Amino acid sequence: MKVIRTILAVGMAVGLSACGGTDVASRNASLNTDVPYAMAPAQNRVVLTTQYNVTEIRVDVPKTLKVSEANVFAPYGDIVWRGEAPGDRYAQVHAIFMDGFGAGTATMKTGPDVIVEATVKRFHSLSDKTRYTFGGWHNMQFDLTVRDAKSGVILDGPRFVKIDIEATGGSAAIEEERAGRTQRVVVVEALQAGIRRELSRQVQETLTSRNETPQGVTTAQTPAPTL
Repeated sequence: MKVIRTILAVGMAVGLSACGGTDVASRNASLNTDVPYAMAPAQNRVVLTTQYNVTEIRVDVPKTLKVSEANVFAPYGDIVWRGEAPGDRYAQVHAIFMDGFGAGTATMKTGPDVIVEATVKRFHSLSDKTRYTFGGWHNMQFDLTVRDAKSGVILDGPRFVKIDIEATGGSAAIEEERAGRTQRVVVVEALQAGIRRELSRQVQETLTSRNETPQGVTTAQTPAPTL
């Protein structure tokens, strides 16, 4: 029994010694003022900046695109749209693109004056059968061209752009509609974000320390604390 008690006592002493050593080391580290501002690893951040002043938007929805009103899980057609009452689907898709592009370019006022042109290739949403079961995706495809507003010279494109956004289904879709988040709201928002991304320039900013701010951003300088 004496041997057991001796072993336990030694083990506890070693354990307490280890915990105490770690605690002292951590406290000393927190009080180390040799480097008042520690350097952090360099961090890169990509931001979008405007490169055009969009003066006009032109959207073409060719009548050669096939419209499908079939209520099946995967309708075969170029235009499948149930987010509005039955009617002229070409006109509805045109209005959706104009609303989305208009909102996405509303603040683009820097750079050369340009005309943005889009020729719709596909606008495939959900049939009612898919919408009220398991949902799916809104798929929008178009050719994008950017022209100089004065000369008509092509500055960008034509190039193919594809924008997909997930579409809820079943009870989740019903709840969204009750809350005012209709299918039209969802696709307009997707086009708004998509066209802004396509017409903007990506700029990379690097942050190398805690006190360094991205170029063009200033902050007040605060003296290092005295401990």
